[in-house]
Amino acid sequence: MSLQVLTTVTQFLSGLTPQPPVSSAEYDGVEYAWKWFIFRPAIFKNEIFLLGGVLFYLAFFWLGSQSNASKANSWFKAHLPLYEKQFTSPTQGELTKDGYTDFFNFSTGRRLVASLHTIFTLRPRHDLLQYIYQVGWTLIDLNYAPKDEILLDFTLHSSTAIPDFVWALVVKGELLSIKKDRWDLTFTRTNELPALPSYVMVMSEYADVTDGILKIAGPLIEALKDPKVQPYFRSLSITDQPRTRPDYLPVPREKHVLLSLAALPPAHADITVPLVTAVFSLIDALEKVNFRPETKTKLKRVREDFLKNLKDEAEKEKREELADARAAAKKKAEDERIAGLSAAEQQKILDRERKRSIRKTQGKMVKK
Repeated sequence: MSLQVLTTVTQFLSGLTPQPPVSSAEYDGVEYAWKWFIFRPAIFKNEIFLLGGVLFYLAFFWLGSQSNASKANSWFKAHLPLYEKQFTSPTQGELTKDGYTDFFNFSTGRRLVASLHTIFTLRPRHDLLQYIYQVGWTLIDLNYAPKDEILLDFTLHSSTAIPDFVWALVVKGELLSIKKDRWDLTFTRTNELPALPSYVMVMSEYADVTDGILKIAGPLIEALKDPKVQPYFRSLSITDQPRTRPDYLPVPREKHVLLSLAALPPAHADITVPLVTAVFSLIDALEKVNFRPETKTKLKRVREDFLKNLKDEAEKEKREELADARAAAKKKAEDERIAGLSAAEQQKILDRERKRSIRKTQGKMVKK
């Protein structure tokens, strides 16, 4: 090997050899050195806080998402034996997940019930910013109270002999929000009855409707009297109307039984099993409900009046749209006519329009 080649190899190897650590005279803090690696914690103060923030956010995300999943899955598993008993096609044994706050289940195959949608709408515990916003807004708006909700939406078969009516039991603390969110409940009036637990109110179209429901609602009332159930019950409604005001015809004609619950702690998810069982019993007895002839007439008239008003609104809106279309077509034709005139004639028209506008303005000032 020639001297020149040896020198080249030596230079190459020396380049691969790490340089000894060099300590700056200006740095006098803690220092960790290993061969050519030097770590000086004091230099990375901002980075440490940033890393801590990222780790905290990730931990918040993981714990929050796990908490929501645990709430939904524990409740569903506790009620799954009841679902399997009530439906021929209850579930695949698990919930469908949509993000980290919404969970769903669809069940079907039961007398009187076309389907049951079980819907979990939980707070955004996985999202730190959204959660802080919710907590902060509760301090500003005293009526704002975000909650975890479990909604059981029973869609009844259209062929059932259940009468058309709207009726609900609502926790007193939920009255303000449910009146705002549920258009169908605007058909009702609110009352308090001694036969019911003191924490709930009745929303009913007529007293006869309430009397008919209470005759078949014994198991439901007993379940609501359970002090363990009270913190988690929000509302139960039976309705033949859409939950939001329809703005078109024909109006959807479906009957629903809606049970709204607050989410339960995973360790006590089975508390509401007797209540849900009682709701199934109530649905089975709805065909036995019978009202006085005058009540049926009133219920029918209310719905006919609404449909008439909705039809009148639709026709009025259609007339206004036609009038606007005619006005737009007339203006377009006039603009095209003016565009075909000479410049002098166009100027005369502009002057005439300006004088007309001035006279209108002066007339308004005189009236004032």
